[in-house]
Amino acid sequence: MGIGASIFLMVLGAIFTFALECSIAGVDITGVGWILVIGGALGLLFAAFVGPRNRTMIMREPTEYHRGEERIDV
Repeated sequence: MGIGASIFLMVLGAIFTFALECSIAGVDITGVGWILVIGGALGLLFAAFVGPRNRTMIMREPTEYHRGEERIDV
């Protein structure tokens, strides 16, 4: 999960927690919102500190080539 997806989850969770005043049978909207906020925060921390880093590897080609002969005595 990237930084953008983490922020999106946090915003969506904040909307569910603080802005919605509705109820769905069997679902606690506030609880779902807090779960999304916490999941987004953990994803943001993971993406910022633990996530994969883009590293550039520079490979140098050899500057000279050696041509060798192999003799097989029969």
